[in-house]
This record gives sequence, structure tokens and C-alpha cells, in this order.
Amino acid sequence: EQVKGDTLAPVSQEAKLLSRLKLLDTPGLVGLALSGLDMAFWDAHSQSMGTSLSRALGSDRRSIPAYNSCGLWIQKVESLADEAESLLADGKFNAVKLRLGRASAKEDIKAVRAVKKRVGDDVHLMVDFNQSLTVSAAIQRARMLDDEGVYWIEEPVRHADYAGTAAVTAATSTPIQTGENLTSHFELMNAINANAANYYMPDVQRIGGVSGWLRASVLCNTHGIEMSSHLFPEVSAQLLAATPSCHWLEYVDWANPILETPVEIEKGHAILNDRAGNGISWNEDAVKRFLVNP
Repeated sequence: EQVKGDTLAPVSQEAKLLSRLKLLDTPGLVGLALSGLDMAFWDAHSQSMGTSLSRALGSDRRSIPAYNSCGLWIQKVESLADEAESLLADGKFNAVKLRLGRASAKEDIKAVRAVKKRVGDDVHLMVDFNQSLTVSAAIQRARMLDDEGVYWIEEPVRHADYAGTAAVTAATSTPIQTGENLTSHFELMNAINANAANYYMPDVQRIGGVSGWLRASVLCNTHGIEMSSHLFPEVSAQLLAATPSCHWLEYVDWANPILETPVEIEKGHAILNDRAGNGISWNEDAVKRFLVNP
């Protein structure tokens, strides 16, 4: 209601909504709602220009390197290698993510070695602890992983513990990745100032939509830090195309059942389409099947 009838101008709309919500602040559910509105504003804006979101933001990139993040959850070590091979073959990826955080460090190392043995050294293997460790445990496991050839270690400790994450980063030679829970570029700035990590991967839904993402990308570029994405590959690929320090797209296929045209992967890269807007077109019949109150 607050923006109904306004001229379509995403920057102005965001400023107006943020100013109305200063007393509430915008992390949490309020922030998620504003991010959704911001993405919708930018989608409509680029559609009004008759061009894709990435081109509206000034980019002509046609593809983004992606890793397959659709599987390799905590499971029996014996099944991991087969699944990793399948995930890589589906789109000819050369990078895949493995979840860690088992009861013992030895089991985590077994999992990494099982996958590495099957996929080889030419494949990038990212690992993700999903904030499951204490700082001391994270330092121990990170040091153990230093000799295993993993590409990065993601979220070893609680996401908001910048000092703890910085301690892990300082203790290991393997790059540390974090950032999916950042709710603003101000939080990103604090994390960077704390030397919390080597890489950052904002989530477009949490960081503030397209507008928040653009501010985060400026910060990462200013500090010479590679920036990846968290989930939402349909929109994230468009944004990474306009990100100066673009690193990796996290690819998941979770929205595919309700999309007319899912993200296309070729030789491990997400292909940017020429459709106007953010690239999402809903399969309305499929959407109706999932509605709680059709």
C-alpha cells in the first residue's frame, strides 16, 4: 500500500520503505519481505526496459561458473562418492559441495577422502559445516582439512561470531567462506573489518534484494574479496553477472518444478537467458498444485 501509485523506481522505493521502518529495523521477517519487494521492483524495472536484469544493471556476461549444491548431505560415507559423481555429471560440473559436521573429525576426513578419490583433483570440492562447530573444534578440523585439497570451508562456526570465524581463518591455509546470513551491507562491512573470512556469499533474500546485493558487491570489490551467491540461482546468476568480483553461483534445482524454464547449466556454467526481467517465469499450473488454499 505504501508504494501503490508510485513511479517504478527501485532505488527510490527502497529508500522510502526503509525510512518508514527505521524504528522496527529490517533484519528478520521484515527484511525478508522488503527483499522480496525489492526483487519484484527490479524485475518490473528491467521488464519495462525490455531487457534482462543483468543487462539492466550494465552487464553483458553470458554465463556464470556454478557448483552443484543439490546433495551430499550428512549420510553414510559409503554412498557419497556415487552421489558426487552423479551430481557432477548432471550439467558437466567441475565443482560440488559436500556437507560436513559429523560426530568426529575422523568421519569428516573419511567423507572428504571418499569423494576426492572418486572425483579427482581437477574437481573443486567445497565443504560446508553449516555453523555446527565451536571455535576450537573448527580450528582443529580446518587444520586437518588443510592437506585434503578442499576449495573452501564454509560457515564452520556461528555465522554472527565474526571474531570466532576470524580465528579459524587465521589458523588455516584453506579459504573460509561465509555470509549467507548477512542481513545488510553494514553487517558485511563489520565482518570484513574483523577479517572474518576470505570469501563471502550473500543471500539475495537476506542481504536486501537486488539493492542490498549491489551494495554488498561494491564492498567486496573494494576490499578485493571474491563474492559468491547463496541459493536462488535464478536471480543470483543475474546479479553475479553484474558483480565485479564474481566468484561462484551456488546451483540448486529446488524451484525447477514450478518454473517454466529452469536455470540452464552447460559445462558447469549457468547460462544467462535473454528474457526480460530476472529470468523467472512461473509454471502457473504447477504453482496451483502447491497452493495451500487453491
